[in-house]
Amino acid sequence: MKLIQCPKCKESNYVKSGVVKGRQRFHCRSCNYFFTVLKEGKQIDPYYVVKALQLYVEGVTLREIERILGVSHVSVMNWIKQYGIQRPEQLEYRPTYKVFTHAELLDFLSKRENMASSGCIINELGDKFIMIKWERFRKT
Repeated sequence: MKLIQCPKCKESNYVKSGVVKGRQRFHCRSCNYFFTVLKEGKQIDPYYVVKALQLYVEGVTLREIERILGVSHVSVMNWIKQYGIQRPEQLEYRPTYKVFTHAELLDFLSKRENMASSGCIINELGDKFIMIKWERFRKT
């Protein structure tokens, strides 16, 4: 059983005070505040929070992270603010990403021309792999 606390004063000194819209209402005896127990919001697995922050640091845009992980770009932005994440400036490099299955990744890496003049990082993404490549901007 969860311990119920007043959202205003955080005390557990309360009594039941009726039902509002099908939810139990409580009255805090400490501060005279009326409240209902809030339902728990949708929780996102911490695995995806870490992956989103890793992708952000590697230079992947918020919208691309949204498409890759299936979490809102606004959530990613909030996590960046919450954890104070700053990515380094990448003036000479442009990151690109691709999602592979294990067999596709092995096939891609076996071809030497795929990795010419670029760096990459390969990271697990559930049952797949994401490869982020950096290529220098070509000066014209």
